[in-house]
Amino acid sequence: MNDMNWLAIYPELVLLTMALVVSMVDLWVKSPRRTPTYWLTQLTLAVVAAMHYAYIDADAIYAMQGMVVSDSLGHLLGFFSALAVMISLVYARPYAAEREMLKGELFTLSLFSLLGISVMLSANNFLVMYLGLELMSLSLYALTALRRDHAAATEAAMKYFVLGALASGFLLYGLSMMYGATGSLEIPRVFEAIVAGQINQAVLALGLVFVVSGVAFKLGAVPFHMWVPDVYHGAPTAVTLLIAGAPKLAAFAMTFRLLVEGLLGLAVDWQQMIVVLSVGSMFIGNVVAIAQSNLKRMLAYSTISNIGFMLLGFAPTVIANNTLSAPNGYGSALFYIVTYVFTTLGTFGMVMLLSRQGFEADQIDDFKGLAKRSPFFAAVMAVFMFSLAGIPPTVGFFAKLSVLQAIVTTNETSYIVLAVIAVVLSLVGAYYYLRLVKVMYFDEPTDTAPIAATFDVRAVLAVNGLAALAFGLVPGGLMELCAGAVLNALKS
Repeated sequence: MNDMNWLAIYPELVLLTMALVVSMVDLWVKSPRRTPTYWLTQLTLAVVAAMHYAYIDADAIYAMQGMVVSDSLGHLLGFFSALAVMISLVYARPYAAEREMLKGELFTLSLFSLLGISVMLSANNFLVMYLGLELMSLSLYALTALRRDHAAATEAAMKYFVLGALASGFLLYGLSMMYGATGSLEIPRVFEAIVAGQINQAVLALGLVFVVSGVAFKLGAVPFHMWVPDVYHGAPTAVTLLIAGAPKLAAFAMTFRLLVEGLLGLAVDWQQMIVVLSVGSMFIGNVVAIAQSNLKRMLAYSTISNIGFMLLGFAPTVIANNTLSAPNGYGSALFYIVTYVFTTLGTFGMVMLLSRQGFEADQIDDFKGLAKRSPFFAAVMAVFMFSLAGIPPTVGFFAKLSVLQAIVTTNETSYIVLAVIAVVLSLVGAYYYLRLVKVMYFDEPTDTAPIAATFDVRAVLAVNGLAALAFGLVPGGLMELCAGAVLNALKS
């Protein structure tokens, strides 16, 4: 182990440096479109994504006195996180420009939130994980309140901050109890101490409850989901997109690093909690989404249900006193969350595309007759809805199928019942996705304003929609990447 290997944190160093450079450069930018700032930010994100991609298959490197790990899982999620922020800013730029939000703070805080995500992805220490989480969260709180003259955004920021602070308190208290019980902050040392079994089990059990609760808060899983619909609805859609994208990948990494790499010895206890969180999230998310007329709130409850489905991959960790089914479940969960993030990015991108100055296209009725106004954009949105509903041949179908396959192949009756429940609740959820498709294709348009889209937004939306189809037809490559990253992380 190299105690101070700077190579392991090169992407984070580049992000930190460029975030400061962008904030300084923007002081001299006069363009209302913030063109130099925008392209410098995008160039930074492209470089960071390329750095992560170059090391996806590299062996694990431990650095900073064992506090940081550079492995396949971190680089894979880092690549997709940088890509998600790039896409988010492409969609957000026209929307933000019309609402006086296109400022240096939008780009600087986006980079700092990605820096927090990167720190979480590479954390091999409880304290590093918490620092990354807080850096990401504080950046997102500020972004939510970026539109200072908007009461709904200010209210959403306050709710997000208060509930986020509560979640951080839960997590920090749980991690402190783990430290007290095991005597270490390093995730591998905690794992070894728990496996050795020479510690206070009561303290461990109580600490585990707080850790799982804190993780569930950040994921937005039921019953810790109350912030999700309010923040998604109240925040400017450009910021909603930043919250709904890359942070979900960080939440997956936090779940994997803490529960699997650190607390696997307690898996018999936490996997039961995961099952309850999963079923509750799928049920509440899908049922409540049906009653929503606001598209952003509907997508918020959709996020809750999809997080529940992703958590199914963590359920078959210990089956019949062995962990043979675990890697398959983790790989499927990783594939699910990656594909979900990029599908939901396109969905919110469409919401911003139809919005214009003084008008937010955040009601389902705002999409009435979209097929008559623009067959191309209606088709793209339909692909995203089909993918979220899990309808073939979109990638959402294969993502759901891979998670269900990981559950069913355990050959345990309780897990087969769990898979049946997931399928039934997915069928319930298909209703509100297909309702939007029906509105687009069979209702008469109430808005006849022309749809204006810049070339980059149109191109990225097209690629986003094609990817949702292509990875559904040929999912093998991405699935192998996810499975390989999980296996390498478990070996290291």
